[in-house]
Amino acid sequence: ADKERKKKLARLVKKKAITRDKVPVHLFANIELVEDIRLLKASGSDGVGLYRTEFLYLERHHEADEEEHLQAYRKVLKAMDGKPVVIRTLDVGGDKEFEVQSGPMALNPALGLRAIRRSLKKPQSFLRQLRAILRASADGPAQILLPMVTNLTELDQVLELLDFAKQQLRKAKLPFDENIHIGGMIEVPAAALQAKAFADRLDFLSIGTNDLIQYTLALDRIDEEVNYLYDPLHPGVLRLIEMVISTGHRAGVPVAMCGEMAGDPTYTKLLLGLGLREFSAHPSTLSEIKEVILDSDISKLKAKSRRILRMTDPEKILAAVSGL
Repeated sequence: ADKERKKKLARLVKKKAITRDKVPVHLFANIELVEDIRLLKASGSDGVGLYRTEFLYLERHHEADEEEHLQAYRKVLKAMDGKPVVIRTLDVGGDKEFEVQSGPMALNPALGLRAIRRSLKKPQSFLRQLRAILRASADGPAQILLPMVTNLTELDQVLELLDFAKQQLRKAKLPFDENIHIGGMIEVPAAALQAKAFADRLDFLSIGTNDLIQYTLALDRIDEEVNYLYDPLHPGVLRLIEMVISTGHRAGVPVAMCGEMAGDPTYTKLLLGLGLREFSAHPSTLSEIKEVILDSDISKLKAKSRRILRMTDPEKILAAVSGL
């Protein structure tokens, strides 16, 4: 039975992800290392929705220089043959830490100097990465994704630094895509609540559910004492997700989801009903997600998902989602 199932899923690889009522959905892959490209190519994805760049920083005794960054990004863009590649800037801190630690350990790393905060604290290092992504964009449709944006001041600082990087490259006559798309990760409740302001300044948004759930429910998902409370279907979490998706639609800005929730077929129909049209997940899960999409009728899912949004009882929500 397992073999049959694998065969059935393999047959879906070349199929487009289109619902029964003819709504196209885009399926992207999350990758970490260049070696993941083989998996990605076998998955039939529409591109890379999240390319994690932490490997260029972690477990090293020196920081990768601009050329090392550039070579890594170029490899992926080349392999993707013109499909989009969303490159997330460094996202360390919290549960991901440098091997060489400078200064005292944060008492609560999840709430400390991490992701975009860390990059802005080290502008020279950040500039190297931004320049490399810009230069790589001359070889294919690269996009920049900023992790854990929480306020517009930070965003403006990043955009200023990006403009500076572009000026440097123009001066040096190094080619890059002048219209490169910039997106922001929505993974902090404050960002979800002001998604409109971010949508006005960015080209796309990407919901990072792992952190969004953790921060909304005030729990550390790697803490065994409390992680039983980690619940993607918590009414507060669902409302924030719906808010970001509908805000994006109204602003004409694409919204993707790249957290674990996007790669779990349990939630696919609910997310489709809430308006999500771009999923980014581990390449190995894409066929299962596609199978659910092909069997979905969005016109029916919309009303049912709205009803679920109004529910407050966890067991009833779970039953309703399972029955979609």
